[in-house]
Amino acid sequence: MYVNEILDNLNYKDSYIFFNEKVNNFSKDTRTIIDKDVFLAIKGENFDGNSFIKDAYLKGASLVICDNPDMDTITYAKANEKNLIVVEDTIKALQDLAIYKRSLYDIPVIAITGSAGKTSTKDIVYSVLATKYNVLKTPGNLNNHIGLPLTILSLKDEDILLVEMGMNHFGELSVLSNIAKPTVAVITNIGTAHIGNLGSKENILKAKLEILEGLKDNGSFVINNDDVLLNKEKDKHSNIYTYGINNDSFVKATDVVLNESSASFKVDNYEYKINISGEHFVYNALCAVTIGKLFDISKEDIAKGLLNFNISANRMDIIKSNGYTLIDDSYNANYDAMLYALKYLAGLSGRKIAVLGSMLELGDFSSDIHLKLGQNINNLDIDLVLTVGDDAKYINDGINSIDNYHFNSNQEVIDYLKNNIRKDDKVLIKASHSLNFKEIVDKLK
Repeated sequence: MYVNEILDNLNYKDSYIFFNEKVNNFSKDTRTIIDKDVFLAIKGENFDGNSFIKDAYLKGASLVICDNPDMDTITYAKANEKNLIVVEDTIKALQDLAIYKRSLYDIPVIAITGSAGKTSTKDIVYSVLATKYNVLKTPGNLNNHIGLPLTILSLKDEDILLVEMGMNHFGELSVLSNIAKPTVAVITNIGTAHIGNLGSKENILKAKLEILEGLKDNGSFVINNDDVLLNKEKDKHSNIYTYGINNDSFVKATDVVLNESSASFKVDNYEYKINISGEHFVYNALCAVTIGKLFDISKEDIAKGLLNFNISANRMDIIKSNGYTLIDDSYNANYDAMLYALKYLAGLSGRKIAVLGSMLELGDFSSDIHLKLGQNINNLDIDLVLTVGDDAKYINDGINSIDNYHFNSNQEVIDYLKNNIRKDDKVLIKASHSLNFKEIVDKLK
């Protein structure tokens, strides 16, 4: 993309263009800027990119797009013949450029959303697709109104674009879908994440279905057929493809076997294996098998892709330490993901300890959902539950048949575990990201 091309696709207030050169990458962080890049001066809650414009130029930026430069910055740009475009809203400019960049590519775009497992599903789908195609995927979980457009702007010569889409309010997936214009839309499940903002699981479904608003004509819709709410959608849409374990589906798993550190299942009598356990990862793998079939990938290559899948950090990482086992699932948490992880823990040998923290963004539903989780734990083969966080205490209130303790800080639970953990114990560590349960993992491993 050239500087003048960028200018032609923006609604700008002012521009100072001295060189029409081809740019390389787009970035909102001056620490990543290199020669020929574009710096987008985005204003966040704790920073203002407009304050770093000169730094971007000094690092070699070919162009800066900003919305609130001071006069010194404008004077500097003009005096030093630096390309500068001033817009009303830098984020809107970023999105407009991503829409334009998307229009230049006639390639499949796969968009994945859901209440739980988005990133893991994206990563395992990528692993399968990469056996045959050159694929660009969302890095990490940069799945919002800034991360998704930046991913699109990094497109080069890939065959397929694979993006993750997150949301916590109505309207957000509509924006993302209309930027990405997917040819395949995937919804993994409908849970309680963000129910505090949306009010009900039915509203969460409605918000997730916004992913279809930008779906290309004759695009494919892929859903988890065992999800109660998604199952009701299967007859409402054309080109729909389902996967599941319990219900008859386009891709249906049989002979599911969950081992301590792996799982296997069959589809149409062909066996697949993943090097991670848990029923939720079988569902993720089934989604990948479905996508693999849609993209004409052989059973053998799908199997290879599933085996090559590596889980992202702090998501069901199995850590052997000092004779006991830590299950680091500390990246984030919601009710459905908690229950999946607890079911996995319950299937292990040895003494099983669950270290659980509060689940956030549940609003007025928080106490009831935490209480419900505790009640469900009563039905699982778990020996000890330790909780941290204000709302997590409601988990303890729901438990009546298992030893459990509530702590006021991470350090308190660390001290307790250091004094009470035993050889061969299995310890699940899971909470919403802001509780920093990674600290507990680091102190115990």
